[in-house]
Amino acid sequence: MLHITDAMVDTLVSADEALTAMRTAFTAFGKGEAAMQARERTDAGGVKLSTLGAVIPSLGVTGAKVYTTIAGQFNFVILLFSTDTGAPLATMEANAITRLRTAATTVLAAEHLAPAQPQQLFLCGAGVQGVAHAQQLVRHLGLQRIAVFDPYAADDLAARLAHLTGAQVTRVHDTEGVADAEIVVTASRSKDPLFAGERIAEGAFVAAIGSSLPHTRELDDAALARASQIAVEWKKQALTEAGDLVLADPALQVAGKVVELGDIVCGKHASLGGGAGIRLYKAVGVGLEDIALAGLAYQNHQNYQKKSA
Repeated sequence: MLHITDAMVDTLVSADEALTAMRTAFTAFGKGEAAMQARERTDAGGVKLSTLGAVIPSLGVTGAKVYTTIAGQFNFVILLFSTDTGAPLATMEANAITRLRTAATTVLAAEHLAPAQPQQLFLCGAGVQGVAHAQQLVRHLGLQRIAVFDPYAADDLAARLAHLTGAQVTRVHDTEGVADAEIVVTASRSKDPLFAGERIAEGAFVAAIGSSLPHTRELDDAALARASQIAVEWKKQALTEAGDLVLADPALQVAGKVVELGDIVCGKHASLGGGAGIRLYKAVGVGLEDIALAGLAYQNHQNYQKKSA
């Protein structure tokens, strides 16, 4: 059976292809043509094992992602099967897939929810996911400027991010600049809100992607109250895993604002980009994204092998 490494994924799948794969997968899910398996977490002695998966017949694949979390560090593996024969197709390292699919899904949400012609990104957290989001959002939205807040990043952060994105990058030492950005991404491990929701610019698109734990949150109640819409990948996971939503004041009735991304992509629920309020996208990471991108990596590998034969 084929084994695909992270390095192979980076050569097999481009950011543009990842975005197309996410659009295809969420369209299938929105139409009821794909299904997901919710995350299951098991832990003992400081070691956590998590699994999640999906069945996507239109892409010909099903499978599961399994990963460990030890001392805050993740390691991911995917097992991929054919939906035609049920046969196993490949095993994959999935750190690269996780990085690509998370940012690509945020871009997909931004296509429907972000204001027209945004110029500035405010980025909270410049780890693997933060950098990936900056790269893909600049590429797909044409952003010109990035203000980045990450007190733990290396000294060369601004120069490195400018090189990777081609944007003008300013490193800031507080979150006051959130008021100047049309696009805001929180990619931190903060347990508490990162900034006052009142400061977010009117009409801004905010993507909170840093946590899938019910006891941590990056956004405060003020941000949730201002949201005219809260897009999520899958209500079943978001309403139990996303601390931003779970810990919200019950009086806000945030569940009534929650809309699944698949329904927006399919046109079942109108997106509300522009106009009053702010638009939120809260991600926790779902199996649909992993299996769709794993299927693409596998198919691209097979196509490459045929061409090389």
